[in-house]
Amino acid sequence: MIRRRLAGRDRGSFTAELAAGLPALLLLLLAGLTAVDAVSTRATCLHAAREAALAASRGEDGPSAGARAAPPGADVTVAVGGERVQVTVRAPVRALGTRLPRITVVATAVAAVEPGVPGEPS
Repeated sequence: MIRRRLAGRDRGSFTAELAAGLPALLLLLLAGLTAVDAVSTRATCLHAAREAALAASRGEDGPSAGARAAPPGADVTVAVGGERVQVTVRAPVRALGTRLPRITVVATAVAAVEPGVPGEPS
């Protein structure tokens, strides 16, 4: 014997499941987009740190070279010690939501000071 469902007994169950699952799906989507933005910003920071380290190792202005390649709002720090230059670039990443805290992305690059550069330690 085959049983038949009564019409209207399951009515609205899809709507209830959708209403329960949609906020979780949106939260996962926003977290994924924030992660992609953070990875992209970190790649840009790494590029800026490398540019600044190479420029500073040649005796040029490292902070301005890094600032040109860095994302907006980034902080470029150049430290020359001994025979090497270390550059750190920090940039804030805003999570997709105005009330959420910012994530700080950091990238560091090191380069050897070129021989014959003015200001090189002897």
